[in-house]
Amino acid sequence: MSDYILSCCSTADLSKEHFEQIDVKYICFHYELDGVEYPDDLGQTIGFEDFYARMAAGADTRTSQVNADEFEAYFEPFLKDGHDIMHVCLSSGISGVINSANIAREALKERYPDRKIYIVDSLGASSGYGLIMDTLSAMRAAGSTIDELHDWIEEHKLNLNHWFFSTDLTFYIKGGRISKTAGTIGKVLNICPLLNMDNLGHLIPRYKIRTKKKVIQAIVDKMEENAQNGLQYCGKCYISQSGCVEDAEEVARLVEERFPKLNGHVEINYVGTTIGSHTGPGTVALFFWGKKRTE
Repeated sequence: MSDYILSCCSTADLSKEHFEQIDVKYICFHYELDGVEYPDDLGQTIGFEDFYARMAAGADTRTSQVNADEFEAYFEPFLKDGHDIMHVCLSSGISGVINSANIAREALKERYPDRKIYIVDSLGASSGYGLIMDTLSAMRAAGSTIDELHDWIEEHKLNLNHWFFSTDLTFYIKGGRISKTAGTIGKVLNICPLLNMDNLGHLIPRYKIRTKKKVIQAIVDKMEENAQNGLQYCGKCYISQSGCVEDAEEVARLVEERFPKLNGHVEINYVGTTIGSHTGPGTVALFFWGKKRTE
């Protein structure tokens, strides 16, 4: 195993066991539920089903990113032990956390001038960001150096495709991602927006699709259109979901049916408490390697 640390934020939305298995370290965001602060610790403190049930019942949520002091305290033990670090951050298109990580990096470079500290903007989120980390871990295990890994991810991160749909617009309206008027009409007409992440790492509504059944088909069609080698795609595919596992399982079933050469089964994770605080229940997200995001 190469002697450097691969690290990310808890917003990569893999399970604790998955992170341990691939030897990727993580630092936790924070969120508030009805005024009480908790760590976004992959569902350890508050289980995901409980979290989404409380949101659905009207609980108020707020989130806060990792600050520079927290990053400094988190990175320093690795550096003291003689390790270089590559930390991959949640997309700068939806969070300013990379600024905190860079402030910590500058402070630590003065104390550890011989150590490499790479801070990377994933331009990704949730388990798509997690799939980036899984891929980097496999490359490290195959012998890639930290410099090779850094060059590779900067070149290829926009090839990680993110597609999302929601069957519950409540929290998209509340957060201002969808206007109140559009949201009200959408609810009446049973519209499920289909969104993706653009080349700047922003979540962008792309299509308005009527009925859950049609949007489930549409998201799999988008994978066929954009996946590396189309229906011959042989990479991994991850899904994350916020309290709607049956919808996620139906997407996974269709993906496995349509893409017989997948690397293993589709992995289904929860949308974590930070991102879930903004989406609320009812979101399914699909992630795979494919065409580079250009807009």
